[in-house]
Amino acid sequence: MDKMRWNTPESLKSLLSELVSWKSISLTEGERQFPINLYKKLSDLQYFKDSSDQLKLHNSNKGRKFLTALYKHPEVKDTICLISHFDTVNTEEYGELETLSTKTEELTRAFYERLSELSIEVQNDLKSGEYLFGRGTMDMKMGLAMHMSIIEKASIEKWPINLLLLTVPDEEVNSDGMRDAVSTLVNLKEEYDLNYKLFLNGEPVFTQEPGDPKYYTYSGTIGKIMPAALFYGKETHAGEPLSGITSPYISSFLTRKMEWNDEFQETDFDETTPLPVTLQQKDLRLEYSTQTPFRSNALYNVFLMKRNASEVFNLFEKIAQQAADECNLEYENMCNKHHVNPIGKVKVLQYRELHNYASEKLGQNYIMELKKEINAHNEWDDREKSFRIADHLMIECQELAPAIIILFAPPYYPAINSTGNELVEQCIKYSSELAINQFNLPVKRIHYFNGICDLSYVNYSDSSNGWTAFEQNTPVWGDCYTLPFDLMGKLNAPVLNIGPFGKDAHKLTERLHMRNAFEEVPFIVEEVIRMVSKM
Repeated sequence: MDKMRWNTPESLKSLLSELVSWKSISLTEGERQFPINLYKKLSDLQYFKDSSDQLKLHNSNKGRKFLTALYKHPEVKDTICLISHFDTVNTEEYGELETLSTKTEELTRAFYERLSELSIEVQNDLKSGEYLFGRGTMDMKMGLAMHMSIIEKASIEKWPINLLLLTVPDEEVNSDGMRDAVSTLVNLKEEYDLNYKLFLNGEPVFTQEPGDPKYYTYSGTIGKIMPAALFYGKETHAGEPLSGITSPYISSFLTRKMEWNDEFQETDFDETTPLPVTLQQKDLRLEYSTQTPFRSNALYNVFLMKRNASEVFNLFEKIAQQAADECNLEYENMCNKHHVNPIGKVKVLQYRELHNYASEKLGQNYIMELKKEINAHNEWDDREKSFRIADHLMIECQELAPAIIILFAPPYYPAINSTGNELVEQCIKYSSELAINQFNLPVKRIHYFNGICDLSYVNYSDSSNGWTAFEQNTPVWGDCYTLPFDLMGKLNAPVLNIGPFGKDAHKLTERLHMRNAFEEVPFIVEEVIRMVSKM
Protein backbone atom coordinates (compact mmCIF):
# COMPACT_ATOMS: atom_id res chain seq x y z
CA MET A 1 0.00 0.00 0.00
CA ASP A 2 1.20 3.51 -0.83
CA LYS A 3 2.44 5.57 2.06
CA MET A 4 0.07 8.37 3.06
CA ARG A 5 1.46 11.88 3.14
CA TRP A 6 -1.25 13.85 4.91
CA ASN A 7 -2.83 11.54 7.48
CA THR A 8 -1.17 12.78 10.69
CA PRO A 9 -1.72 16.07 12.55
CA GLU A 10 1.89 17.06 11.86
CA SER A 11 1.66 16.37 8.13
CA LEU A 12 -1.69 18.18 7.89
CA LYS A 13 -0.19 21.19 9.62
CA SER A 14 2.70 21.15 7.19
CA LEU A 15 0.32 20.86 4.22
CA LEU A 16 -1.80 23.74 5.48
CA SER A 17 1.23 25.96 6.03
CA GLU A 18 2.33 25.28 2.46
CA LEU A 19 -1.12 26.12 1.06
CA VAL A 20 -1.25 29.32 3.12
CA SER A 21 2.21 30.30 1.87
CA TRP A 22 0.81 30.32 -1.69
CA LYS A 23 -0.64 33.80 -1.27
CA SER A 24 -3.92 33.90 -3.18
CA ILE A 25 -5.76 37.14 -2.52
CA SER A 26 -8.88 37.50 -4.66
CA LEU A 27 -8.27 39.11 -8.07
CA THR A 28 -4.46 38.85 -7.88
CA GLU A 29 -1.85 36.84 -9.74
CA GLY A 30 -1.51 34.64 -6.66
CA GLU A 31 -5.14 33.56 -7.03
CA ARG A 32 -4.46 32.66 -10.68
CA GLN A 33 -1.34 30.67 -9.79
CA PHE A 34 -2.73 28.78 -6.79
CA PRO A 35 -4.68 26.04 -8.64
CA ILE A 36 -1.71 25.42 -10.90
CA ASN A 37 0.48 24.77 -7.85
CA LEU A 38 -2.26 22.60 -6.38
CA TYR A 39 -2.58 20.61 -9.59
CA LYS A 40 1.15 19.83 -9.47
CA LYS A 41 0.90 18.73 -5.84
CA LEU A 42 -2.07 16.43 -6.39
CA SER A 43 -0.49 15.07 -9.59
CA ASP A 44 2.19 13.55 -7.41
CA LEU A 45 -0.31 11.23 -5.71
CA GLN A 46 -0.15 7.72 -7.15
CA TYR A 47 -3.89 7.60 -7.81
CA PHE A 48 -3.73 10.65 -10.07
CA LYS A 49 -0.58 9.38 -11.75
CA ASP A 50 -2.64 6.35 -12.74
CA SER A 51 -5.85 8.30 -13.47
CA SER A 52 -4.54 11.63 -14.70
CA ASP A 53 -7.74 12.37 -16.63
CA GLN A 54 -9.61 12.62 -13.30
CA LEU A 55 -7.52 15.58 -12.13
CA LYS A 56 -8.39 18.68 -14.13
CA LEU A 57 -8.02 22.44 -14.24
CA HIS A 58 -11.01 24.32 -15.66
CA ASN A 59 -11.18 27.89 -16.89
CA SER A 60 -12.99 30.59 -14.97
CA ASN A 61 -13.06 34.30 -15.86
CA LYS A 62 -10.26 36.87 -15.58
CA GLY A 63 -7.60 34.24 -16.27
CA ARG A 64 -8.47 32.18 -13.22
CA LYS A 65 -9.05 28.44 -12.90
CA PHE A 66 -10.80 26.00 -10.60
CA LEU A 67 -9.72 22.42 -9.94
CA THR A 68 -11.53 19.10 -9.75
CA ALA A 69 -10.00 15.86 -8.47
CA LEU A 70 -12.19 12.76 -8.75
CA TYR A 71 -11.58 9.55 -6.83
CA LYS A 72 -13.79 7.03 -8.65
CA HIS A 73 -14.57 3.60 -7.30
CA PRO A 74 -15.23 1.32 -10.28
CA GLU A 75 -18.40 -0.23 -8.87
CA VAL A 76 -20.07 2.78 -7.25
CA LYS A 77 -22.18 5.72 -8.49
CA ASP A 78 -22.83 7.51 -5.19
CA THR A 79 -20.62 10.58 -4.92
CA ILE A 80 -19.81 13.13 -2.25
CA CYS A 81 -18.58 16.46 -3.56
CA LEU A 82 -16.01 18.12 -1.26
CA ILE A 83 -16.20 21.89 -1.77
CA SER A 84 -13.71 24.59 -0.82
CA HIS A 85 -12.39 27.93 -2.05
CA PHE A 86 -8.74 28.94 -2.18
CA ASP A 87 -8.93 32.73 -2.49
CA THR A 88 -8.49 34.94 0.56
CA VAL A 89 -9.28 38.53 1.45
CA ASN A 90 -6.54 41.16 1.41
CA THR A 91 -3.69 41.45 3.92
CA GLU A 92 -3.33 45.24 4.23
CA GLU A 93 -4.29 45.25 7.90
CA TYR A 94 -1.08 43.39 8.80
CA GLY A 95 0.91 46.60 8.24
CA GLU A 96 4.63 46.02 8.67
CA LEU A 97 3.90 42.32 9.28
CA GLU A 98 2.27 41.91 5.88
CA THR A 99 5.18 39.92 4.46
CA LEU A 100 4.55 37.39 7.26
CA SER A 101 0.77 37.24 6.81
CA THR A 102 0.98 33.91 4.95
CA LYS A 103 3.91 32.47 6.91
CA THR A 104 2.13 30.74 9.75
CA GLU A 105 5.00 29.93 12.10
CA GLU A 106 6.84 33.23 11.60
CA LEU A 107 3.67 35.28 12.05
CA THR A 108 2.74 33.44 15.23
CA ARG A 109 6.22 34.16 16.63
CA ALA A 110 6.00 37.81 15.54
CA PHE A 111 2.75 38.23 17.45
CA TYR A 112 4.53 37.05 20.61
CA GLU A 113 6.79 40.08 20.29
CA ARG A 114 3.74 42.36 20.12
CA LEU A 115 1.61 40.88 22.85
CA SER A 116 0.68 44.23 24.35
CA GLU A 117 -0.85 45.35 21.05
CA LEU A 118 -3.32 42.46 21.04
CA SER A 119 -6.61 41.98 22.87
CA ILE A 120 -6.67 39.89 26.04
CA GLU A 121 -8.51 37.08 24.23
CA VAL A 122 -5.90 36.96 21.45
CA GLN A 123 -3.07 37.09 24.01
CA ASN A 124 -4.55 34.14 25.86
CA ASP A 125 -5.00 32.13 22.65
CA LEU A 126 -1.44 32.94 21.61
CA LYS A 127 0.00 31.90 24.97
CA SER A 128 -1.99 28.66 24.94
CA GLY A 129 -0.03 27.44 21.93
CA GLU A 130 -3.25 25.99 20.54
CA TYR A 131 -3.71 28.37 17.61
CA LEU A 132 -2.03 28.88 14.26
CA PHE A 133 -2.18 32.43 12.88
CA GLY A 134 -2.19 33.62 9.28
CA ARG A 135 -4.35 34.74 6.37
CA GLY A 136 -6.29 31.77 5.06
CA THR A 137 -5.55 29.40 7.95
CA MET A 138 -9.19 29.52 9.01
CA ASP A 139 -10.94 30.85 5.90
CA MET A 140 -10.55 28.45 4.31
CA LYS A 141 -7.38 26.65 3.29
CA MET A 142 -7.72 24.23 6.19
CA GLY A 143 -10.93 22.96 4.63
CA LEU A 144 -9.05 22.31 1.39
CA ALA A 145 -6.13 20.63 3.19
CA MET A 146 -8.56 18.33 4.99
CA HIS A 147 -10.28 17.39 1.74
CA MET A 148 -6.91 16.66 0.14
CA SER A 149 -5.99 14.31 2.98
CA ILE A 150 -9.36 12.55 2.75
CA ILE A 151 -9.22 11.98 -1.01
CA GLU A 152 -5.66 10.68 -0.66
CA LYS A 153 -6.73 8.19 2.01
CA ALA A 154 -9.85 7.11 0.12
CA SER A 155 -7.83 6.45 -3.04
CA ILE A 156 -5.27 4.33 -1.19
CA GLU A 157 -7.77 2.40 0.92
CA LYS A 158 -10.27 2.17 -1.98
CA TRP A 159 -13.29 3.44 -0.10
CA PRO A 160 -16.59 2.26 -1.66
CA ILE A 161 -17.78 5.75 -2.54
CA ASN A 162 -16.76 8.37 -5.10
CA LEU A 163 -15.23 11.63 -3.89
CA LEU A 164 -15.03 14.73 -6.05
CA LEU A 165 -12.79 17.46 -4.67
CA LEU A 166 -13.78 20.87 -6.03
CA THR A 167 -11.84 24.00 -5.08
CA VAL A 168 -12.60 27.37 -6.61
CA PRO A 169 -11.44 31.00 -6.75
CA ASP A 170 -13.37 34.18 -6.03
CA GLU A 171 -15.66 33.07 -3.19
CA GLU A 172 -14.76 36.25 -1.32
CA VAL A 173 -16.00 38.54 -4.12
CA ASN A 174 -18.62 37.29 -6.60
CA SER A 175 -18.29 33.49 -6.36
CA ASP A 176 -17.37 33.49 -10.06
CA GLY A 177 -15.47 30.23 -9.56
CA MET A 178 -18.39 28.33 -8.07
CA ARG A 179 -20.89 29.73 -10.57
CA ASP A 180 -18.59 28.62 -13.39
CA ALA A 181 -18.14 25.22 -11.76
CA VAL A 182 -21.86 24.37 -11.79
CA SER A 183 -21.82 23.35 -15.46
CA THR A 184 -18.66 21.31 -14.86
CA LEU A 185 -20.35 19.44 -12.00
CA VAL A 186 -23.26 18.61 -14.31
CA ASN A 187 -20.86 17.48 -17.08
CA LEU A 188 -18.81 15.30 -14.72
CA LYS A 189 -21.99 13.74 -13.42
CA GLU A 190 -22.87 12.67 -16.96
CA GLU A 191 -19.33 11.76 -18.06
CA TYR A 192 -18.58 9.47 -15.11
CA ASP A 193 -22.16 8.38 -14.31
CA LEU A 194 -22.07 9.95 -10.86
CA ASN A 195 -24.95 10.19 -8.44
CA TYR A 196 -24.37 13.23 -6.23
CA LYS A 197 -25.42 12.17 -2.77
CA LEU A 198 -24.09 15.06 -0.69
CA PHE A 199 -22.36 18.41 -1.16
CA LEU A 200 -20.00 18.68 1.79
CA ASN A 201 -18.32 22.02 2.36
CA GLY A 202 -15.38 22.66 4.71
CA GLU A 203 -15.96 26.32 5.58
CA PRO A 204 -14.81 27.13 9.12
CA VAL A 205 -17.04 27.58 12.14
CA PHE A 206 -18.19 31.19 12.35
CA THR A 207 -19.10 32.53 15.76
CA GLN A 208 -22.71 33.53 16.39
CA GLU A 209 -21.54 36.44 18.54
CA PRO A 210 -18.17 37.94 19.57
CA GLY A 211 -16.14 35.55 21.72
CA ASP A 212 -18.43 32.59 21.01
CA PRO A 213 -16.43 29.38 21.75
CA LYS A 214 -18.99 26.83 20.48
CA TYR A 215 -18.43 24.32 17.70
CA TYR A 216 -21.11 24.20 15.01
CA THR A 217 -22.12 22.17 12.00
CA TYR A 218 -24.40 23.65 9.34
CA SER A 219 -27.27 22.11 7.40
CA GLY A 220 -27.73 25.09 5.10
CA THR A 221 -26.39 28.51 4.22
CA ILE A 222 -27.92 31.95 4.49
CA GLY A 223 -28.68 33.84 1.30
CA LYS A 224 -27.74 37.38 0.29
CA ILE A 225 -29.09 39.80 -2.27
CA MET A 226 -28.38 43.47 -2.93
CA PRO A 227 -31.25 45.79 -3.81
CA ALA A 228 -29.86 49.02 -5.22
CA ALA A 229 -31.18 52.36 -6.36
CA LEU A 230 -30.23 55.14 -8.75
CA PHE A 231 -31.64 58.49 -7.64
CA TYR A 232 -32.27 61.06 -10.34
CA GLY A 233 -33.27 64.56 -9.35
CA LYS A 234 -33.36 67.83 -11.28
CA GLU A 235 -30.23 69.99 -11.40
CA THR A 236 -30.20 73.65 -10.46
CA HIS A 237 -27.80 76.34 -9.26
CA ALA A 238 -27.07 76.32 -5.54
CA GLY A 239 -28.41 79.88 -5.43
CA GLU A 240 -31.84 78.63 -6.57
CA PRO A 241 -32.23 75.44 -4.55
CA LEU A 242 -35.99 74.99 -4.96
CA SER A 243 -35.73 75.22 -8.77
CA GLY A 244 -34.56 71.62 -8.66
CA ILE A 245 -34.37 68.67 -6.31
CA THR A 246 -31.11 67.01 -5.31
CA SER A 247 -30.48 63.30 -5.52
CA PRO A 248 -28.96 63.17 -2.00
CA TYR A 249 -32.25 64.60 -0.70
CA ILE A 250 -34.27 61.90 -2.49
CA SER A 251 -31.87 59.13 -1.46
CA SER A 252 -32.05 60.10 2.20
CA PHE A 253 -35.69 59.00 2.35
CA LEU A 254 -35.04 55.52 0.96
CA THR A 255 -31.84 54.91 2.90
CA ARG A 256 -33.56 55.91 6.14
CA LYS A 257 -36.34 53.41 5.41
CA MET A 258 -33.98 50.60 4.31
CA GLU A 259 -31.39 50.83 7.08
CA TRP A 260 -32.24 48.29 9.85
CA ASN A 261 -35.70 47.70 8.37
CA ASP A 262 -37.00 44.59 10.12
CA GLU A 263 -39.57 43.98 7.36
CA PHE A 264 -36.69 42.38 5.50
CA GLN A 265 -35.80 40.09 8.40
CA GLU A 266 -36.70 36.42 8.23
CA THR A 267 -36.82 33.81 10.97
CA ASP A 268 -36.55 30.06 10.38
CA PHE A 269 -35.71 27.32 12.91
CA ASP A 270 -35.45 30.09 15.54
CA GLU A 271 -32.62 31.68 13.56
CA THR A 272 -33.05 35.25 12.29
CA THR A 273 -31.32 37.08 9.48
CA PRO A 274 -29.30 40.21 10.33
CA LEU A 275 -30.99 43.53 9.61
CA PRO A 276 -30.39 45.17 6.22
CA VAL A 277 -27.69 47.79 6.04
CA THR A 278 -26.38 50.32 3.50
CA LEU A 279 -23.16 49.15 1.82
CA GLN A 280 -22.65 52.18 -0.42
CA GLN A 281 -24.16 55.61 -0.98
CA LYS A 282 -22.48 58.16 -3.23
CA ASP A 283 -22.84 61.08 -5.59
CA LEU A 284 -22.07 60.18 -9.20
CA ARG A 285 -20.47 63.52 -10.04
CA LEU A 286 -16.73 63.35 -10.51
CA GLU A 287 -15.96 66.97 -9.58
CA TYR A 288 -17.12 69.81 -7.35
CA SER A 289 -19.29 72.62 -8.72
CA THR A 290 -22.14 74.88 -7.62
CA GLN A 291 -24.51 72.83 -9.75
CA THR A 292 -26.55 70.77 -7.31
CA PRO A 293 -26.00 66.99 -7.39
CA PHE A 294 -28.78 65.26 -9.30
CA ARG A 295 -27.43 61.68 -9.70
CA SER A 296 -26.67 59.41 -6.75
CA ASN A 297 -26.77 55.73 -5.99
CA ALA A 298 -27.13 53.43 -3.01
CA LEU A 299 -26.52 49.74 -2.41
CA TYR A 300 -28.25 47.79 0.35
CA ASN A 301 -27.42 44.40 1.86
CA VAL A 302 -30.32 42.02 2.52
CA PHE A 303 -29.97 38.49 3.91
CA LEU A 304 -32.36 35.70 2.93
CA MET A 305 -33.74 32.45 4.26
CA LYS A 306 -37.04 31.62 2.57
CA ARG A 307 -37.60 34.59 0.28
CA ASN A 308 -36.59 34.56 -3.37
CA ALA A 309 -35.44 37.50 -5.48
CA SER A 310 -38.90 38.42 -6.71
CA GLU A 311 -40.33 38.55 -3.19
CA VAL A 312 -37.48 40.79 -2.02
CA PHE A 313 -37.88 43.06 -5.04
CA ASN A 314 -41.62 43.44 -4.41
CA LEU A 315 -40.92 44.45 -0.82
CA PHE A 316 -38.13 46.80 -1.94
CA GLU A 317 -40.47 48.46 -4.43
CA LYS A 318 -43.08 48.96 -1.71
CA ILE A 319 -40.49 50.58 0.60
CA ALA A 320 -39.18 52.74 -2.27
CA GLN A 321 -42.71 53.95 -3.02
CA GLN A 322 -43.21 54.85 0.63
CA ALA A 323 -39.92 56.77 0.54
CA ALA A 324 -40.97 58.58 -2.64
CA ASP A 325 -44.36 59.50 -1.13
CA GLU A 326 -42.71 60.94 1.98
CA CYS A 327 -40.15 62.81 -0.12
CA ASN A 328 -42.86 64.28 -2.35
CA LEU A 329 -44.96 65.41 0.62
CA GLU A 330 -42.06 67.09 2.37
CA TYR A 331 -40.83 68.70 -0.86
CA GLU A 332 -44.31 69.96 -1.73
CA ASN A 333 -44.75 71.45 1.74
CA MET A 334 -41.41 73.24 1.41
CA CYS A 335 -42.35 74.62 -2.01
CA ASN A 336 -45.72 75.85 -0.66
CA LYS A 337 -43.98 77.52 2.26
CA HIS A 338 -41.70 79.44 -0.11
CA HIS A 339 -44.35 80.04 -2.79
CA VAL A 340 -42.50 78.03 -5.45
CA ASN A 341 -44.05 75.64 -7.98
CA PRO A 342 -42.72 72.05 -7.51
CA ILE A 343 -40.76 70.71 -10.46
CA GLY A 344 -42.63 67.40 -10.32
CA LYS A 345 -43.17 64.31 -8.22
CA VAL A 346 -40.50 61.67 -7.59
CA LYS A 347 -41.65 58.40 -9.13
CA VAL A 348 -40.38 54.84 -8.62
CA LEU A 349 -39.26 52.91 -11.70
CA GLN A 350 -38.01 49.36 -11.93
CA TYR A 351 -34.83 49.04 -13.98
CA ARG A 352 -36.82 46.78 -16.29
CA GLU A 353 -39.21 49.67 -17.00
CA LEU A 354 -36.32 52.08 -17.65
CA HIS A 355 -34.71 49.56 -20.00
CA ASN A 356 -37.94 49.06 -21.95
CA TYR A 357 -38.56 52.82 -22.18
CA ALA A 358 -35.00 53.44 -23.38
CA SER A 359 -35.31 50.62 -25.94
CA GLU A 360 -38.36 52.29 -27.45
CA LYS A 361 -36.69 55.70 -27.47
CA LEU A 362 -33.11 54.84 -28.41
CA GLY A 363 -33.31 51.41 -29.99
CA GLN A 364 -31.89 48.05 -28.95
CA ASN A 365 -28.63 48.60 -30.83
CA TYR A 366 -27.86 51.70 -28.74
CA ILE A 367 -28.37 49.76 -25.51
CA MET A 368 -26.31 46.81 -26.71
CA GLU A 369 -23.42 49.10 -27.65
CA LEU A 370 -23.70 50.96 -24.35
CA LYS A 371 -23.52 47.72 -22.35
CA LYS A 372 -20.65 46.47 -24.49
CA GLU A 373 -18.69 49.67 -23.89
CA ILE A 374 -19.28 49.65 -20.13
CA ASN A 375 -18.58 45.93 -19.71
CA ALA A 376 -15.24 46.38 -21.48
CA HIS A 377 -13.95 48.35 -18.47
CA ASN A 378 -12.24 45.61 -16.47
CA GLU A 379 -11.28 48.11 -13.77
CA TRP A 380 -14.98 48.45 -12.83
CA ASP A 381 -16.61 45.71 -10.78
CA ASP A 382 -20.10 44.35 -11.48
CA ARG A 383 -21.74 46.82 -9.09
CA GLU A 384 -20.08 49.83 -10.72
CA LYS A 385 -21.07 48.56 -14.16
CA SER A 386 -24.67 48.08 -13.05
CA PHE A 387 -24.97 51.67 -11.86
CA ARG A 388 -23.23 53.08 -14.92
CA ILE A 389 -25.59 51.30 -17.31
CA ALA A 390 -28.65 52.58 -15.47
CA ASP A 391 -27.11 56.07 -15.18
CA HIS A 392 -26.35 56.32 -18.91
CA LEU A 393 -29.90 55.27 -19.76
CA MET A 394 -31.32 57.93 -17.44
CA ILE A 395 -29.05 60.61 -18.91
CA GLU A 396 -30.77 59.93 -22.25
CA CYS A 397 -34.23 59.71 -20.65
CA GLN A 398 -34.22 62.65 -18.26
CA GLU A 399 -37.88 63.29 -18.95
CA LEU A 400 -38.48 60.44 -16.47
CA ALA A 401 -36.86 62.43 -13.65
CA PRO A 402 -37.18 63.00 -10.77
CA ALA A 403 -37.15 59.28 -10.07
CA ILE A 404 -35.87 56.41 -7.97
CA ILE A 405 -34.76 53.60 -10.27
CA ILE A 406 -34.70 50.35 -8.30
CA LEU A 407 -32.52 47.46 -9.42
CA PHE A 408 -30.37 44.58 -8.24
CA ALA A 409 -26.57 44.54 -8.16
CA PRO A 410 -24.50 41.33 -8.03
CA PRO A 411 -23.77 39.03 -6.35
CA TYR A 412 -26.84 37.00 -5.47
CA TYR A 413 -26.53 34.06 -3.09
CA PRO A 414 -29.74 32.00 -2.84
CA ALA A 415 -30.36 30.55 0.62
CA ILE A 416 -30.09 26.75 0.75
CA ASN A 417 -31.33 24.53 3.54
CA SER A 418 -31.24 20.74 3.89
CA THR A 419 -32.66 20.49 7.39
CA GLY A 420 -35.08 17.58 7.50
CA ASN A 421 -33.30 15.66 4.76
CA GLU A 422 -32.88 12.12 6.06
CA LEU A 423 -29.24 11.77 5.03
CA VAL A 424 -28.25 15.15 6.47
CA GLU A 425 -30.06 14.47 9.74
CA GLN A 426 -28.23 11.15 10.09
CA CYS A 427 -24.90 12.83 9.31
CA ILE A 428 -25.48 15.50 11.94
CA LYS A 429 -26.60 13.00 14.57
CA TYR A 430 -23.64 10.70 13.86
CA SER A 431 -21.06 13.51 13.78
CA SER A 432 -22.37 14.93 17.07
CA GLU A 433 -22.12 11.53 18.76
CA LEU A 434 -18.59 11.03 17.42
CA ALA A 435 -17.49 14.45 18.62
CA ILE A 436 -18.73 13.84 22.16
CA ASN A 437 -17.57 10.23 22.46
CA GLN A 438 -14.14 10.68 20.88
CA PHE A 439 -13.19 14.22 21.88
CA ASN A 440 -15.72 15.41 24.46
CA LEU A 441 -16.59 18.11 21.92
CA PRO A 442 -20.19 19.37 22.12
CA VAL A 443 -21.63 20.16 18.71
CA LYS A 444 -24.55 22.45 17.97
CA ARG A 445 -26.31 22.46 14.63
CA ILE A 446 -26.94 25.77 12.85
CA HIS A 447 -29.54 25.66 10.07
CA TYR A 448 -28.10 28.56 8.07
CA PHE A 449 -24.34 29.10 7.80
CA ASN A 450 -23.96 32.78 8.59
CA GLY A 451 -20.80 33.49 6.61
CA ILE A 452 -22.15 33.25 3.01
CA CYS A 453 -20.69 30.37 1.01
CA ASP A 454 -20.58 28.57 -2.32
CA LEU A 455 -23.18 25.99 -1.27
CA SER A 456 -25.73 28.56 -2.45
CA TYR A 457 -25.15 27.36 -6.01
CA VAL A 458 -25.51 23.59 -5.75
CA ASN A 459 -29.08 22.89 -4.73
CA TYR A 460 -31.44 25.56 -6.04
CA SER A 461 -35.14 24.83 -6.20
CA ASP A 462 -37.87 27.37 -6.86
CA SER A 463 -41.04 26.26 -8.59
CA SER A 464 -42.34 29.84 -8.75
CA ASN A 465 -39.58 31.22 -11.00
CA GLY A 466 -38.65 33.61 -8.21
CA TRP A 467 -35.39 34.55 -9.92
CA THR A 468 -37.09 36.39 -12.81
CA ALA A 469 -37.04 39.74 -10.99
CA PHE A 470 -33.28 39.34 -10.64
CA GLU A 471 -32.79 38.62 -14.34
CA GLN A 472 -35.01 41.51 -15.43
CA ASN A 473 -33.66 44.13 -13.02
CA THR A 474 -29.92 43.44 -12.95
CA PRO A 475 -28.30 45.68 -15.60
CA VAL A 476 -25.28 43.40 -16.12
CA TRP A 477 -27.34 40.20 -16.34
CA GLY A 478 -26.30 37.99 -19.23
CA ASP A 479 -23.14 39.98 -19.93
CA CYS A 480 -20.65 39.87 -17.05
CA TYR A 481 -22.93 38.24 -14.47
CA THR A 482 -25.24 35.24 -14.71
CA LEU A 483 -26.53 32.47 -12.49
CA PRO A 484 -27.11 29.03 -14.05
CA PHE A 485 -30.45 28.46 -12.29
CA ASP A 486 -31.49 25.53 -14.50
CA LEU A 487 -28.17 23.73 -14.04
CA MET A 488 -28.16 24.45 -10.30
CA GLY A 489 -31.51 22.68 -10.14
CA LYS A 490 -29.92 19.55 -11.66
CA LEU A 491 -27.51 19.26 -8.74
CA ASN A 492 -30.26 17.82 -6.65
CA ALA A 493 -28.43 16.70 -3.51
CA PRO A 494 -28.47 17.98 0.07
CA VAL A 495 -25.80 20.22 1.58
CA LEU A 496 -23.80 20.04 4.78
CA ASN A 497 -20.88 22.04 6.17
CA ILE A 498 -18.38 20.57 8.62
CA GLY A 499 -15.24 22.63 9.02
CA PRO A 500 -12.56 23.61 11.54
CA PHE A 501 -12.92 25.98 14.46
CA GLY A 502 -11.10 29.27 14.30
CA LYS A 503 -11.46 32.91 15.20
CA ASP A 504 -11.35 36.34 13.57
CA ALA A 505 -11.82 35.48 9.90
CA HIS A 506 -10.90 38.46 7.70
CA LYS A 507 -9.05 40.10 10.59
CA LEU A 508 -5.39 40.64 11.44
CA THR A 509 -5.69 37.96 14.14
CA GLU A 510 -7.26 35.25 11.95
CA ARG A 511 -6.32 31.97 13.60
CA LEU A 512 -7.08 28.27 13.57
CA HIS A 513 -7.51 25.94 16.53
CA MET A 514 -4.94 23.26 15.75
CA ARG A 515 -6.26 20.26 17.68
CA ASN A 516 -9.73 20.79 16.29
CA ALA A 517 -8.43 21.32 12.74
CA PHE A 518 -5.76 18.63 12.55
CA GLU A 519 -7.30 15.88 14.71
CA GLU A 520 -10.96 16.27 15.59
CA VAL A 521 -12.64 17.53 12.43
CA PRO A 522 -10.71 15.33 9.94
CA PHE A 523 -11.66 12.26 11.99
CA ILE A 524 -15.31 13.32 12.17
CA VAL A 525 -15.55 14.09 8.44
CA GLU A 526 -13.83 10.84 7.49
CA GLU A 527 -16.21 8.80 9.63
CA VAL A 528 -19.24 10.64 8.27
CA ILE A 529 -18.11 9.82 4.72
CA ARG A 530 -17.62 6.18 5.68
CA MET A 531 -21.13 6.12 7.13
CA VAL A 532 -22.61 7.64 3.97
CA SER A 533 -20.78 5.05 1.85
CA LYS A 534 -22.70 2.29 3.66
CA MET A 535 -26.13 3.85 3.14
